[in-house]
Amino acid sequence: MKPVEVARLWEANAESWTRCVRAGYDIYRDKLNTPAFLAMLPDVRGLYGLDIGCGEGANTRKLTRLGARMQAVDVAPTFIRHAKATEVAAPLGILYEVADGMHLPFAGGAFDFATAFMSLMDMPDHGLALKEAARVLRPGGFFQFSILHPCFAPPHRRVLRDPHGNVLGIEVGRYFEPMTGSVSEWTFSSLPLKERGRVAPFRTPMFHRTLSSWVDLICAAGLMIEKLGEPMASAAQAAAEPTVADTRVAPLFLHIRARKG
Repeated sequence: MKPVEVARLWEANAESWTRCVRAGYDIYRDKLNTPAFLAMLPDVRGLYGLDIGCGEGANTRKLTRLGARMQAVDVAPTFIRHAKATEVAAPLGILYEVADGMHLPFAGGAFDFATAFMSLMDMPDHGLALKEAARVLRPGGFFQFSILHPCFAPPHRRVLRDPHGNVLGIEVGRYFEPMTGSVSEWTFSSLPLKERGRVAPFRTPMFHRTLSSWVDLICAAGLMIEKLGEPMASAAQAAAEPTVADTRVAPLFLHIRARKG
């Protein structure tokens, strides 16, 4: 799939996506994935950071509240429009612009760190995106990103539950089958029934590669892996939010922090 088609798909999703996430329907993000990502993040106070694939800016704003000075980019103009509107309403000093993560409009060595919350996996050329992230980092800077776990969210994934809804296991398949831009249609599982008739399913591009391929690309970009994270919901979290209970059986997300040598 070409980058222009990826951008078109995300722009088509952006208005509905913004409304849904701001209404609290992205349970995985809000209750598990983002908190775990931020807990793994080094101290960013006083650092200059870039958020790649920022969406409507929710996580970028969290980074500024940790003390970072942030710029952020996304390929979808509607996401950037919403992010800028929030910045105007509640200024945090964030600079947003429309840009492709595979062709960042910044000088080499411009940033102390970079992040990508669940965006890198949606870019057609993961290797190029990693090289671009490395390019804009100063020596010693780090890039931390989250993706769907390639081992436990390959092209085929199904959560197995008992008659009471308790998670028994995760069925996975087609792990070694490359996916280069299949379009998946889905919506947030927490979306109320009354909303489902009014909200069209998201259509998102899917790109899958094996874990070893990700490691090879990270190393080829001149980055050194220093920490991995596989968020797991606590028993209390799973009881309060059954949506995330599957992560107690196998991780859905993978967090990687790599540093520029």
